Order: sequence, then structure tokens, then C-alpha cells
Amino acid sequence: MTMIQALRSGLDVMMGRDDNVVVYGEDVGYFGGVFRVTEGLQAKYGKTRCFDAPISESGIVGTAIGMAAYGLKPVVEIQFADYVYPATDQIVSEAARLRHRSAGDFSAPMVIRMPCGGGIYGGQTHSQSPEAFFTHVCGLRTVMPSNPYDAKGLLIASIECEDPVIFLEPKRLYNGPFDGHHDKPVVPWSRHELGKVPEGYFRVPLDKAAVFRPGSAVTVLTYGTMVWVSEAAARETGVDAEIIDLRSIWPLDLETIVDSVKKTGRCVVVHEATRTSGFGAELAALVQEHCFFHLEAPIERVTGWDTPYPHAQEWAYFPGPSRVGEALKRAVEA
Repeated sequence: MTMIQALRSGLDVMMGRDDNVVVYGEDVGYFGGVFRVTEGLQAKYGKTRCFDAPISESGIVGTAIGMAAYGLKPVVEIQFADYVYPATDQIVSEAARLRHRSAGDFSAPMVIRMPCGGGIYGGQTHSQSPEAFFTHVCGLRTVMPSNPYDAKGLLIASIECEDPVIFLEPKRLYNGPFDGHHDKPVVPWSRHELGKVPEGYFRVPLDKAAVFRPGSAVTVLTYGTMVWVSEAAARETGVDAEIIDLRSIWPLDLETIVDSVKKTGRCVVVHEATRTSGFGAELAALVQEHCFFHLEAPIERVTGWDTPYPHAQEWAYFPGPSRVGEALKRAVEA
């Protein structure tokens, strides 16, 4: 499966298992979503289970909170992560707080799906990676898969979760793994092991990272598209990097991170989002706090720049394998 097909399969499985699961958003019903993730679900489950919403992100999320509080399991789509900001008051002040403010009488078991990241020439209003914002909010879970297998398993686990989940989908990975070499042909998921996705029900834990590539020289902490970019950088530089795919950005699998950094003694953090106050800063702080006496070199960060995502200079902004490779070499040579 492609990641698009895996996500659709996850929705299909859960809609078939639980009549309380409803799917909606802008162009999600008849049209099947701008990236076709929900294609065919309205025809299969009807217009009361998969339907189109007005162009109102605050309305989409606000109605989902009400549905979730009264027993439904809404899975809503924000067409691009860049469009989520009108809904942030609903997400932060209502969905994330509902369990606490009601002393456990109510919760908001809902999933907010949104395509994120660059690499498709979307410009500054279709390429953002806002994950750090959501990890700052108590009561939310934040997830970002890097492959079809994890995407389906994590989505199923998110739908079953009793907390609101921000489910970020790197759109550059929808149709194949992307190593950052934009001038090369796209490799389809059909040629990769992680494209082999079971048809039925399975879960990937929401709080467990994956050792994507074992290594001994340096630990790379990353997620989403940057997992594949980091793998390319390690391969091209010959650095024996251990790549940790966080998968669940928050809650964080701190144990896997600490075990890896203590083993390698070096750490490189990689993400596509803006550098200042990006989630990499939290990762660097945690590594310093828990692994200080094991570190043999300063922690490196490779990120997007502190500018709006440029259209004409997309690949100067995008943290490609050359920038990641330079950081790997600095870390191991320090």
C-alpha cells in the first residue's frame, strides 16, 4: 500500500468495526479528500458517516469535540496543516482540557488528521510543520508516521485512544519514501518492505519509538520525512548512525532515546520545521538532561530555517541529506 491507501484502510477498518466512527472535513466525502485518503468511504458507509464540512476549521473541530464528548469517535481532516490555526482555540481550550475541567466526566476521543511538511512546491501556506505547537499543549497526543505500515497502525490506535490526537501526515511520503534527492525518480512504496501493510486490524503503540536503522557511531533523533533523509545521509557519508524514528512525538519514548544516546555517545536531531523553538530543542534538552555524562560531542540540530517556507528556494530550505551528512560528520569527528 501507499501511505494514502494505508490511511484509507485504517479508516475503513475502524468504520467497519465501530458505528460511532465518523469521518468528515473539507471535500472529504464525495470528492475523497484533496489527497484522496477518504476516497470511497462515503459510498461505502453513507453520508452520515463520511461527509463534507463547510470551509471552517474552527467549526470542524468544534463539532468534533461535541461529538466526542457524547460518545462518537470523530476523525476530522484539516486539508493542510497550515489551515489548522483558526481551530487552535477549540483544540487548545476545549479538546485538550475537557477531561481535566470536567474531573473525568467527559473526554474528547477524536483524531485531527492533517497533511504537513514540504517537498511538493506548496509554498509558505501549504508546507508548514506545526508539530511543536501541539506538543506544548497538555492533554493532546501528537503523532507523525514515516511509512504506510506505521501510518495505518498508528491511525487505528489513535482512533481507539480516549485522548484527542493530532495526526500529522508528511505529504511528501504519501506515494513513496523520499530521501531528499528531489532530482531523482520517485521510489514507490511497492518496492519497499514498509509498504507491505496488512489488510485487517492491527495497532502500532502511540508511545513507542522505532529503531529504524541500528548503528553505533551516533544517534539520530527524527520523525516523518526526515527519517528517510537521515538514512540517505548515513548511507552517503558512511557514518554508522542509529536512526530513531520517534513516531509518537508526544508522549515521547524517552527510554529508547536514552538507551541509544548512551550507547553511541553522540546525537544529531533532525526535523523539517523551523529551528527556533522547534521540537528538536526539546529533544536536545532531554538528551542533555538524561545523557550528559555519556556525551562525547555537542548535540547537533539540522532543521528548516527561521523563515517562511519559500517556494522558489524550496530545496535550500528543506533539510536534505547533504546538510544532515555534514552534521553527522561533525558529531563523529568532534
